[in-house]
Amino acid sequence: MTNIQNVLNQIGNLFVIDGTDSSGKQTVSDAVYLKLIENGYKALKLTYPNYGSDTSALVKMYLNGDFGTHAEDVNPYTASTFYAVDRIGSYLKEWKEAYEDKVIIIADRYTSSNAIHQASKIENKEERKIYLDWLWDLEFVKMGLPSPTETIFLNMPIQNSLKLMEERANKITGESKKDIHEGDQNFMRKSYENACWVAEYMNWKTVYSVTEDSFKDKVEKGQPGDLRPLNDIIQEVYDFVVSRVNK
Repeated sequence: MTNIQNVLNQIGNLFVIDGTDSSGKQTVSDAVYLKLIENGYKALKLTYPNYGSDTSALVKMYLNGDFGTHAEDVNPYTASTFYAVDRIGSYLKEWKEAYEDKVIIIADRYTSSNAIHQASKIENKEERKIYLDWLWDLEFVKMGLPSPTETIFLNMPIQNSLKLMEERANKITGESKKDIHEGDQNFMRKSYENACWVAEYMNWKTVYSVTEDSFKDKVEKGQPGDLRPLNDIIQEVYDFVVSRVNK
């Protein structure tokens, strides 16, 4: 856990569902949001990057390869700022009032996505920790974004996500050509390994997307694991969110 994280206050209800590419973030966050509404909770769903807004312009340019055709061509501090600007713009324009009214906010990705992807560019773990302190200070202290009540990490093994990624369209263009993150299997592997480390370091809630037995028998041997039933994953995340709501 970062030094900054220790002193942040969470006054509202912001629950982040995050993970590597093709880990099921959109599917699970949509389902949890709808389940909250169905059960009488006031809820709001967010998705980042906010591709429908001008605030994501630099993010789209970065992912499209305008600043370099490989993710590592842009250093993590610079790339993180692109995403941070998108988030603060969205917060100030779209959900600040709802957060202050303690509406349950379900976010498909947030600051944690920088921790997952951008921190993977940093090999040395001590330097990675310095980056995470910088990131938390930038977004939650200097910019004034709300810090999450909880962050839920969907642990989809890289062997599974690479297979799922083959069938997924680019979320910016809708085409089959991948962005500079999704099109780089080595970067995706580094991001997954880093995500597992960050989730433990930051004390995130980890929800496994494959069965416990197959994680041991297959994933640890480099094979894809057996996926858990989607409804079981959704229910686990939903129950966790409801148990942590600030009244």
